Amino acid sequence: MPRPSFEVGFDDLKADLEKHVETVFASLESDFITMPKGPGFIAYPVFEAAYDELKHLTEGFANFNDESVSRAVTRNPMIFIVLRTMLAFTPPEWAYPASRRSKIEISQNQARALDRGIRLAPASPLKLSPTSLSRLSALVKTACHWLRQGAPRSAPDRPHRLDKADTKHGLPDLQNPAVLGVPYAMLLYERFLGRPFAGHRDSVSELIGDGLESVIEAALDQARMSFRKTKRAARLPGFDQAPDFVLPDEFSPRIVIEAKITEDDGTAGDKVTRIQHLAELGRRAADENGMGFAVIARIGGRGFGVRREDMRKPLLATRGKVFTLKTLPRLAETVKLLRAQS
Repeated sequence: MPRPSFEVGFDDLKADLEKHVETVFASLESDFITMPKGPGFIAYPVFEAAYDELKHLTEGFANFNDESVSRAVTRNPMIFIVLRTMLAFTPPEWAYPASRRSKIEISQNQARALDRGIRLAPASPLKLSPTSLSRLSALVKTACHWLRQGAPRSAPDRPHRLDKADTKHGLPDLQNPAVLGVPYAMLLYERFLGRPFAGHRDSVSELIGDGLESVIEAALDQARMSFRKTKRAARLPGFDQAPDFVLPDEFSPRIVIEAKITEDDGTAGDKVTRIQHLAELGRRAADENGMGFAVIARIGGRGFGVRREDMRKPLLATRGKVFTLKTLPRLAETVKLLRAQS
């Protein structure tokens, strides 16, 4: 039985690194079957009572207008959680269309805080400032709009988030379970616990990233630039993790391009750190052999737009070479300028 890595010296660790990796792997355990409740856990009777009250106060969803639903939320704040679960949105996802529709700024953190505050004290009346009440009203009105409207027509290869059994056709899909006695509250509760659409969203995350990279590839091809597009888990000399693009190639890198997308500000920091790390590698290479490389970042998603610090860092690290979809047409000329300077 080899000694654990935390008991050996650093030289011994480096000399037998792979064996220590295997030792740690063998000691890992997963406890995914049971989970701690945590302070924000909502028991089914609490959730079901809120759904039942919403159904009652809207006359079986026949009187599902902004005013009646807003009164219901004020009377029982847990109805706010029920509405979000009907939409199958996370709090930040709900905040985005509500902000655009109402012209009231609702940040991801504000939406999370409102949602969590209700889950922590589901039986307590809402005590909100006038500003917070306006955000709550905007969220509720947006939910009512989406649930009344149902799923709009969309492209066959891009299913709409409301294209599901209980919201596809708008209010009739909500009214039918209420009339037929279907245990709709249980379906919603299981959705509430199960992170709506998370499995599919996780499964297509690589496709989303590929779409981001394909736009860059097309721009470089059109500009007749030599480049190497790396594959997933590719290994390149001088890089502990391969960037998405290397120009002209990995044997003489002069420019690297990293594409990052996030809809969640919680992961934006990690992606910024990756860009900073690449910039540090470029500076280190320049110090060691005079052959450094510049870093360009192509970013997307609303997650980058939440914290200003998450934008300052990549701008400084890349010396301003940060591109979005709108500025992508300028990418090729920037690459050409950097190549001429190298």
